[in-house]
Amino acid sequence: MDKRVALCAFRGEIMCFVHVLLNALDFAQRGYETAVVVEGAAVQVIPQIAAPDHAMHGLYRQVKTAGLIHGVCRACSVQFGVLDAVEKEGLKVLADMKGHASLARYVDQGFQIITF
Repeated sequence: MDKRVALCAFRGEIMCFVHVLLNALDFAQRGYETAVVVEGAAVQVIPQIAAPDHAMHGLYRQVKTAGLIHGVCRACSVQFGVLDAVEKEGLKVLADMKGHASLARYVDQGFQIITF
């Protein structure tokens, strides 16, 4: 069986999001197919951490460049007013479950879901 993990960020706290990024790299380095899904209040972190002068920007850029960020919730991005920033970052916008990211699709593909 393939090792697959989807790390779902929901909390809008930067240190929580940093742990998502750190775990994404760790899982990927250990051979897991890794997907980061950004939902809920966590969408607000994207414009903060995408700023080149942010202390955690390098970590974010490393995870993004590795292709581990599968997408960001459209409905939450609209609700929190960050959709433009998410799109500017070139991140995929997910809306396959009534405007939100469907976690069932990851489960259907054999991913273990871990939420933060």
